[in-house]
Amino acid sequence: MFDTINGLPLHPLVVHGVVVLLPLAVLGTIAIAVRPAWRRTYGPVVVGIAAIATLLIPVATSSGDALEDRVGSPGDHEDLGEQLIWFAVPLLILLVVLVFLSRRAERDSATEEGRTAALAVSGAPAGRGLVTVVAVLSVVAALAAGVQVYRVGDSGAQSVWGATVRE
Repeated sequence: MFDTINGLPLHPLVVHGVVVLLPLAVLGTIAIAVRPAWRRTYGPVVVGIAAIATLLIPVATSSGDALEDRVGSPGDHEDLGEQLIWFAVPLLILLVVLVFLSRRAERDSATEEGRTAALAVSGAPAGRGLVTVVAVLSVVAALAAGVQVYRVGDSGAQSVWGATVRE
């Protein structure tokens, strides 16, 4: 099923989607983590980009398996590629939680403005603290995913071009 399209191997076509979208999700995650004001506007966009990238990873690995049957083993690239999903899924989950908690904290903050100052003070710091923890974890997951997508891409390029390009 995940073999060719118009006679070309599907794998390099799909991989370009992952290689573009996952780093874009990494940069978007870092941006909305350090700039809370951007979360409302850009948070859903970053979540969408991360979701598409994450959904493309199994397609890339399946098409890579089909390509391997035609051209041989890519070495470490296959193992690294199969690990990428375990970096993308936590990033996606943390992004969803970050955007959700940020919106909830924003809504709760607006609701608490009508209450007494004592009630607002008792509930607000815990919510903000949780959002901060999730933002930090999101950045860590984003950096890990960024490193892994680099490792996968580099190993793939080495397996294809390493023996043919001379310095």
